[in-house]
Amino acid sequence: MSEETECYYCHLPRNLALNFQIWRTSMNSISLKNIFRNIDWILFGSVVLVSLAGLITMNSFQFKEGGIVKNLFFERQTIWLVVSIIVFLLASVINWTFLKNTRIIVILFILSIILLLLLFVFGSIYKGAKSWFDLGFLSFQPTDPIKLILILILAKYFSRRHIEIANIRHILVSGFYAFVIFSLIFLQPDFGSAIIIFFLWLGMVLVSGISKKHLLAVFLVGLFSFGALWFFVFAPYQKDRIKNFLNPLTDIRGSGYNSYQSIIAIGSGQLLGKGIGYGTQSKLQFLPEYQTDFIFSAFAEEWGFAGVMLLFMVYGIIFWRMLKISFRGGSNFEILFGIGLFIFFFIHSFIHIGMNIGLLPVTGNTLPFMSYGGSHLLTEFLGLGILMGMKKSSRTVHPDVASNEMVGV
Repeated sequence: MSEETECYYCHLPRNLALNFQIWRTSMNSISLKNIFRNIDWILFGSVVLVSLAGLITMNSFQFKEGGIVKNLFFERQTIWLVVSIIVFLLASVINWTFLKNTRIIVILFILSIILLLLLFVFGSIYKGAKSWFDLGFLSFQPTDPIKLILILILAKYFSRRHIEIANIRHILVSGFYAFVIFSLIFLQPDFGSAIIIFFLWLGMVLVSGISKKHLLAVFLVGLFSFGALWFFVFAPYQKDRIKNFLNPLTDIRGSGYNSYQSIIAIGSGQLLGKGIGYGTQSKLQFLPEYQTDFIFSAFAEEWGFAGVMLLFMVYGIIFWRMLKISFRGGSNFEILFGIGLFIFFFIHSFIHIGMNIGLLPVTGNTLPFMSYGGSHLLTEFLGLGILMGMKKSSRTVHPDVASNEMVGV
């Protein structure tokens, strides 16, 4: 036996003890105490309230099969909510500083492109879009987590170039990242998710300190692009949806049917609503996709104006707490990620509610934490969990030496 081997075996007990100590330290970092320490309980409680409001609304969507009353939406969403909360708690204790690594971001970007390309080969068609992977026991929509990945990509890019953000080159490069994802999603075709991608990029460009002349250029390019899409890309049904933006009642038996039924559902709720489980538009299935695209209308019908105002108040608390945590980020990356996540939730909510009340065309967007579906719910709770994990490196007050790192400077 060699001297080196003898030395190794001589120190084996000490090596094992050292490895055990490292393992023990790692396990201690995932204790309940550390999990609860990072969580903003006001934010978490508000999110759970919105999720419960969605569950209560879904609980009225019952049907009979073989004499047995079933409620698949409620039962499945309850499972997804429990799983999402567990993901949120685990994500809140992870040290996410590795996301600042350029290689990690590049890998995530490439993975996103691969997943979107695979959809064209192996994806399943749902509501006219090839945007789902059907695994038999589980369906998965990769577009949802890819939106989260785009926020990370843009946060990483702008956090390193905020001082020279006035250079139009950085607007174009960041736009390229978003455009690749936008195009692959648009070609599915998933117009609703593509719009979210565009507004995510636009919102993060604005908070990064873009100059006014570049802002004007962005809007001009956007206007030109919309004109090109209208004449050369949009399908007739997509044009009909946009025309309904001006007058939803033009074709209530055709392209304006969904918007018309949604408006009826909301209006019939009046001040105090029809009561939980008494929403006729959703129960009688006049309101299409009441568990996803029109969950707000189904909720408003049963809870009325008072319930809607309460819901808006809870969403306001969620947005306020997110921004508060974001602006206390330890670096520009954390700040930009938090703001990007806020934009993600706000745009989803704005478009969903807008199309439910007839102010925006129907694009098929979900309402955060409330609509039925596991893919978007897991993504939303994961995003908040990452924000909680980043909260560990937050600063109460930014020191003077870090003033030049602030967004927009």
